[in-house]
Amino acid sequence: MNDATVPIEKIVPLLSLREVVLFPYMVIPLFVGREKSVQALEMAVSQEDGQLMFATQKEAKIVNPTPNDIYSVGTIGTIVQMLKLPDGSMKVLVEGQKRAVITEFFDEDNYFSVRARYVRSNHQASPEVLALLRGVKANFNRLARLKKGIPPEVLEDLKEMEDPERLSDSLVGHLDLKLERKQAFLEEFSPLVRLEMLMESIQGEIEIINVERKINKRVKKQVEKTQKEFYLNEQMRAIQKELGGKGEFLSEIKELEEKIGSKDLSPEAKKRAADELKKLKLMPPMSAEASVVRNYIDWILSLPWYEYTQDRIEIDDSMRILEEDHYGLKEVKERIVEYLAVQKLVGKVQGHILCFVGPPGVGKTSLARSIARSMERKFVRLSLGGVRDEAEIRGHRRTYVGAMPGKIIQSMKRVGSGNPVFLLDEVDKMSTDFRGDPSSALLEVLDPEQNNTFNDHYLDLDYDLSHVMFITTANYLPAIPPPLRDRMEIIKIAGYTELEKLQIAKRHLMEKQLERTGLKGRSVLFTDGAILRIIRQYTREAGVRNLEREIASILRKLAKDVVRKKAGSSMKITSRNIQKYLGVQKFRYEKGETEDRIGIAKGLAWTEVGGELLVIEVTVLPGRGKLIVTGKLGDVMKESAQAAVSYIRSRADMLGLEKRFYQRLDIHIHVPEGATPKDGPSAGITMATALASALIKKPVKSSLAMTGEITLRGRVLPIGGLKEKILAAHRAGITEVLVPSENEKDTKEIPAKITNALQIHFVGHMDDVLKKAVVGLEFLEMDGETLHPSEAIFRQGFRDIPPMISPS
Repeated sequence: MNDATVPIEKIVPLLSLREVVLFPYMVIPLFVGREKSVQALEMAVSQEDGQLMFATQKEAKIVNPTPNDIYSVGTIGTIVQMLKLPDGSMKVLVEGQKRAVITEFFDEDNYFSVRARYVRSNHQASPEVLALLRGVKANFNRLARLKKGIPPEVLEDLKEMEDPERLSDSLVGHLDLKLERKQAFLEEFSPLVRLEMLMESIQGEIEIINVERKINKRVKKQVEKTQKEFYLNEQMRAIQKELGGKGEFLSEIKELEEKIGSKDLSPEAKKRAADELKKLKLMPPMSAEASVVRNYIDWILSLPWYEYTQDRIEIDDSMRILEEDHYGLKEVKERIVEYLAVQKLVGKVQGHILCFVGPPGVGKTSLARSIARSMERKFVRLSLGGVRDEAEIRGHRRTYVGAMPGKIIQSMKRVGSGNPVFLLDEVDKMSTDFRGDPSSALLEVLDPEQNNTFNDHYLDLDYDLSHVMFITTANYLPAIPPPLRDRMEIIKIAGYTELEKLQIAKRHLMEKQLERTGLKGRSVLFTDGAILRIIRQYTREAGVRNLEREIASILRKLAKDVVRKKAGSSMKITSRNIQKYLGVQKFRYEKGETEDRIGIAKGLAWTEVGGELLVIEVTVLPGRGKLIVTGKLGDVMKESAQAAVSYIRSRADMLGLEKRFYQRLDIHIHVPEGATPKDGPSAGITMATALASALIKKPVKSSLAMTGEITLRGRVLPIGGLKEKILAAHRAGITEVLVPSENEKDTKEIPAKITNALQIHFVGHMDDVLKKAVVGLEFLEMDGETLHPSEAIFRQGFRDIPPMISPS
């Protein structure tokens, strides 16, 4: 049948539809809110016939469509009802009348109008059309029986409907079709073709519904089967419980037999597990002994006996990973890479165990994690702080109630690999009591020649730990027992400089804390000045742990402002507003006196948390030669004070003091921060300098600090912890440092940025110390020449000592 169209054109307002297609003979409700659409409705109502052109948009998300965004074929219809809502939008009921093609768009002031041409089709009754009409009606009736939601009145109207054009347009709205498919129906002008399309769509929907029903039936059957199995299993459990649980116990025995047969165990472990299983079979299921044997077999089966990860040691990648995870620590990284290079060549763990020694917060634990990442090994950490029982390492024997393996075996089970990187953290914090010495138990663990047959008391089997890479950490090296220390290779990690802390904060700490506080992706900026002020005035540490804590404190306050919507789009922390977030400063940047003072000298001390500046004060009072030492000093430090006094007495002439000055004076030596215990010989030259200054009434340079042990002859002996002490001097703003001559070799370990910023003087005798430290000091001359005090006292002899009184 050929289409015959009678062109009738008309200019009408346009209402663009979103996600809906209006067909002729269809009545649908619409919510209209766009300004142009509302104006089009009002224009249509004002006209006599009240007609509009309803055309669908190609993209529903477009708010202000252009002619190119609208389909050219639509439906001319009328408004049946219209209700204006309080928000300015409208609810309308519209009815489609005739298909139409848009031939021209007109952009009015507030709406579109179009020139629309009606589309009319002439068709004649034929057997083909009648067959299609019957087929469509029959299939739609089948669909109505399968699909809920089709009104009964539609089926009643369908019986009397013989016009193919009206039939196809009336039924298409009840099918679940995509928008493009519905538009294709609208754009098809031939009723015969539309009937064929309608027949195809109805049959497709019937097939989909039948498939859905089959799937639902199958799922329902499966659920019923699962419920039935669950019910039967519960009944079986109840029966087994009444019979003493024998059935479940037998199935558990069978499962353990299968695991022992399939698990890759050592010959000794396999034999022990099989023997224990035989015992278990003969035991009553509910007995306490059966539970103990069952747990023992489970422990044997859960350990990684021969389960190893594949090592990947690439030196360049290892160096890159260490550089990514840690800033600075060049010598430490070099030593780690050397250790890994030897492992790559040898193929297994060789030599000593690595031991990282340094203050808290310098990255000891994270270095071990980086080593594991670079080798692609699993990582496990065991904290030994406070461990005082040998059984914590080796486990308890099975004769005890509640016995378990030691921490070493527990950690191996947890990590699930026979060759992890195993970190023994805080190895210097173990202690000893009546229950044994855990450090002695570690001797076997950390000895590569013995740990391939490590014997845990609970397992009572040899377990191979030789493939494990053990790393230990400590804060205080002398606290590690010498036999244990002998098995380790010590790598000392000193504190960080200010510049290193600044870079660590910018590269690592900021990113980590931004993510933890939920501010990642927001504009948060810390200036370098702000970070340096936190380092100098709010932290006093060798590492960066407190620095990270202070940064986290600031970010939490910013997070609170963000949640309360008090923060701007950009948040900037500067040295000026840092006090707003952290309060008043906790530390002075230059600790101690900033002016040259009499009787006050600055020393350098080593502590477990890094170097510290130590201020020593001396005052002399009228008295009877009494020496007072305060500040909670240890015995070694008190003896250093006595040595300093003896040295000054031997140099009385050279310093311009009376021979018996000490008999009429009391000397009080005080080290501030009296609640903190202090000990060690390295403050000897500092005490002597402060004492000389107090006696001769000449000040000591405030910008100078010193460290060194003093002897009675005035020699300056070497000291330890020089790197940490120099870093402490730099942190405190010191510009000159006096160091024993024999420690000159140790300065090579100090970063060049620090040594360049400080003037380091190497001294071998106390007289050199006084010349450089005491302002305006001049030694007296004897016999026309300036003598070293030791030579001067020799020439002076004992002429001024009064002769002994004869008993007669």
